[in-house]
Amino acid sequence: MPRLGIGARWHHERYDGNGYPDGLSGTDIPEEVRIISVADAYDAMSSCRCYNENFTQKYITNELIAGKGSQFDPVFTDIMLSIVNDGKTYSNQ
Repeated sequence: MPRLGIGARWHHERYDGNGYPDGLSGTDIPEEVRIISVADAYDAMSSCRCYNENFTQKYITNELIAGKGSQFDPVFTDIMLSIVNDGKTYSNQ
């Protein structure tokens, strides 16, 4: 599964170029990584973790909006926001 390496290598890159390991930015970050980034952030905030409880949908929405264009690809952020705002509650619980 060679494509998995792409996500593993660059999942800490940021849309604004302030991530690591290579400081990629914008569309230089592979598309699957830009999708994984926003999905992983949503999953982390909506799941109970050993270091925090899950956050409210309002909090998560605000965090995604705050990261749009800096941490996250704006196109994929908008897609995630449309999913979050569809009126359903998503949780791993």
